[in-house]
Amino acid sequence: MHALVLLPLLLATVQGKTETFRVSGLDRQAEVYAPTQKTEHPPLVLVFHGHGGTGKGMARREKVHELWPEAVVVYPQGLPTTGMTDPEGKKAGWQKEPGLYEDRDLEFVDAILQRAERQFKFDSKRAFVMGHSNGGRFTYVLWAMRGDKFAAYGPSGSPASMLLLRMKPASAFVIAGEKDPLVPYAGQKRTVDALARMLKVGSWAEGEGYARYAKGKDGLELGTFLHPGGHEYPRGGAKLTVEFFRRH
Repeated sequence: MHALVLLPLLLATVQGKTETFRVSGLDRQAEVYAPTQKTEHPPLVLVFHGHGGTGKGMARREKVHELWPEAVVVYPQGLPTTGMTDPEGKKAGWQKEPGLYEDRDLEFVDAILQRAERQFKFDSKRAFVMGHSNGGRFTYVLWAMRGDKFAAYGPSGSPASMLLLRMKPASAFVIAGEKDPLVPYAGQKRTVDALARMLKVGSWAEGEGYARYAKGKDGLELGTFLHPGGHEYPRGGAKLTVEFFRRH
């Protein structure tokens, strides 16, 4: 009898809550997972889906909240945005450059951070952001425009391009597919090389699978997972990114 009563309670602790944010006259939503292992000032991780994806889908597939149960994990939902395969902008995504869409996504992140601070009193020195494809590009936008808010970054399937000019040195774990048919690998590799120069990394050390790591200046670190696949977010990518975040 007791087991039957406790089971729903246990299941409820791992379910996210859909929260609504009123930002610049728009209702924005995100899946918010509270820590299942309580700490006084938990870390915070924002996870951004790719173009055409959903926050709920990222939560279901990557399960960052299970990989880091001590953390507050937020999976924001994008709005219709133009993309390479969606010129009419019918599918959900994120701004690719500062100033696009009147910075509605940057303001959305500001609102998420403010509410998370009130609700969870997260550790402001342990806030992290990761994302794939269009979400990876928005990760770079956040690095360029909100670089004082996050300790490390986990972009995947996207180049930083000219955003590099606005980015300050920070630790990062970068994922890219060598046979990416959608986002040219050469541009992603140029971003990795530019980050290596920015962080003044030393010799590379091998990690799990295709992962490599190099220490940079001032205790910063650059990690890469340059896999032989395509544009997909690789299996194990979220796990390696979370492990990287834990060190920073």
